[in-house]
Amino acid sequence: MNSVNTISILLCVVLFSSCSKVEKNKAPIETDKTEPIPKYISGNSDAILKAVAFESGGWNDLLSKKDIEYHFEYETSNGKADVSIERYVFSDETSFGYYKKHEVNVLPNEVGDVIQLFNGSSTKTLLNKKPVKDSVAIKTAEFVRRALYFWVVMPYKLNDPGVISKFLGKEKYNGIDYDKIEITYDSKITKKPENDIYILYINPITKQIDRFYFSLPFFGVNAPLILAEYKYKNIKGQNLATNRSYYLPNADGSYPKAPSIIQKMSNVKFNNGFTKSSIQNISK
Repeated sequence: MNSVNTISILLCVVLFSSCSKVEKNKAPIETDKTEPIPKYISGNSDAILKAVAFESGGWNDLLSKKDIEYHFEYETSNGKADVSIERYVFSDETSFGYYKKHEVNVLPNEVGDVIQLFNGSSTKTLLNKKPVKDSVAIKTAEFVRRALYFWVVMPYKLNDPGVISKFLGKEKYNGIDYDKIEITYDSKITKKPENDIYILYINPITKQIDRFYFSLPFFGVNAPLILAEYKYKNIKGQNLATNRSYYLPNADGSYPKAPSIIQKMSNVKFNNGFTKSSIQNISK
């Protein structure tokens, strides 16, 4: 397996593990719609994360939109890509993906259309409308389904039970004086001896997570060394990370100028009326 594909799989796994740190299918806690606007207080990690969630559009607003559909591109530095139509239902975390191009994480050695569906409790994969029985393919599908859903709701998940936040001070990057927050997890809640670590760089002006580093202890990356950089677009009141770049450090600790992986969201649509059955309907 080449290094780029290894990076792809590692990123997929770490995102999945982040999704599953708290009780499965547990949505972010719904709050009183009339609550006061949270104040962004530099130095107070809890206040900052609440302000980030509010500035992102708010969980109540996202939940009111019922569901989402978007075009998704996942491209590695060697030019290979997974391209899908993504659909999620927010109330139960149903996650659907339809692939006509799949060269990285999703059945890269197979030819034909692929469907992945996580219905809130179990996952299935179809290749050319036929069920895939391979256990690795099914596990990968669950990784991808839960990971991609997580990225859409990430600002809200950071306020979940089990999350431990710590303010690390400020750091200037590209002229912005970022607030740095460390995110770890309570092992009593995650039921894991080792948990991922995130170092978030939060823009105090936009109240967005512009970049962050994260660890991957499951694969021996015990320090937060993998770098992510995000760009956002406001769509119907929700600030979505529509362009995400990931970098792995070189042997000398420096980072490449070009990202190892780029993820892009486009053609975003909310409130499509999806149900567990209709979410699978694709117009050819």
